[in-house]
Amino acid sequence: MQSAKDIAASAKAGMEKTRATLQEKGERMTASDPLQKEMATEKKEAKIHEAERRKHEERRHNAAVADHAGVLGGHDHHTVGGVLGGHDQHHAGGGVLGGHKHTTGAGLGHPAAGTDHTAPGYGTGGTY
Repeated sequence: MQSAKDIAASAKAGMEKTRATLQEKGERMTASDPLQKEMATEKKEAKIHEAERRKHEERRHNAAVADHAGVLGGHDHHTVGGVLGGHDQHHAGGGVLGGHKHTTGAGLGHPAAGTDHTAPGYGTGGTY
């Protein structure tokens, strides 16, 4: 699925290509020399290629940003001290990273670091 940024990049490139085509038509209508008409067409093609190049560059950039965000903001990371943002992180450090609350693990079915994992009071309280 395309991201909103990719859709915006495609729309912008489409507008630039339409603008180049309209400009070429105007230049061809006013030009009397076949060489000027040919130059107008070449200029249009160059603008179209540049718009496509920028669109693809922006898509690559958006994909790189998304990949980077995935590394930093994944789901269900279990770490000690916690350095990643994401959802449902249980670690010994506590605090807030990546915009989500992170807990120490005690009372969540995960014993806090350095505790006896077999002691009563840990777990979900049932079977699953």
